[in-house]
Amino acid sequence: MPSTKGQGRGRSKAEPSSCCGDECCPTGAGCCGLPSPGGCQVEAIVAVDARGQMVLPKDLRDQLGIKPNDKLAVVAWKREDRICCLTLLKADELADAVRVTYGPLLNDMVRR
Repeated sequence: MPSTKGQGRGRSKAEPSSCCGDECCPTGAGCCGLPSPGGCQVEAIVAVDARGQMVLPKDLRDQLGIKPNDKLAVVAWKREDRICCLTLLKADELADAVRVTYGPLLNDMVRR
């Protein structure tokens, strides 16, 4: 477990570490055995409250350009039928990626 330095409620900063630990990620594999181009690191430890809400630390929101009312897509990564990792993506960036990836395919299907 990475060590943390408390910086106030919802603002604990973790030292860089592997994303899931050895029990999920075999040595040399990316997060959950998935390719990891830049590597994944623990950036923060956040608490989930009784309503299921959590706070992303301000420094991460600033680095990612997340502003109030932005929508985030939660992507679940499964390994052996169990969710082992979650990824957050800005919804507009996910929509752009879907458009680029599937747009030409859908256009081709419509032409047929």
